[in-house]
Amino acid sequence: MDEVRIDKWLWATRIFKTRTVASEACKKNRVSVGNVNVKPSRMIKVGDVVAVRKPPVTYSFRVLGLTENRVGAKLVPSFFENITPPSEYEILELNKISGFVARAKGTGRPTKKDRRELEHFIDPIPEAINDDPPTFDWDE
Repeated sequence: MDEVRIDKWLWATRIFKTRTVASEACKKNRVSVGNVNVKPSRMIKVGDVVAVRKPPVTYSFRVLGLTENRVGAKLVPSFFENITPPSEYEILELNKISGFVARAKGTGRPTKKDRRELEHFIDPIPEAINDDPPTFDWDE
């Protein structure tokens, strides 16, 4: 086997969960080979450098082997070499600690109480800063 479709290879090497998702990524110009955006039917060969954009990071892989069939996770390293620069991983770490408050999976949407607690945490009530009660002049 000298060449393989890029969407099949991306799926077979577990870069994408399904072949449909791999094809969609190609159609949305998120996959490139040699700095050229590719269609799902593009054939790749050993030695090609594939760049996959999964915002906010662009991963880069050097093709070491070809396969059309999905392989086990232990065999994946024999098909590509991850050449993603460390600066991309730094972007990923910065994005993780950017202040997004993660919710436990399955807890559903935030309630009003959750929203109020979050607002209180982010922006404390201004009255707590100034303990003086407001004054009113009722005669005017």
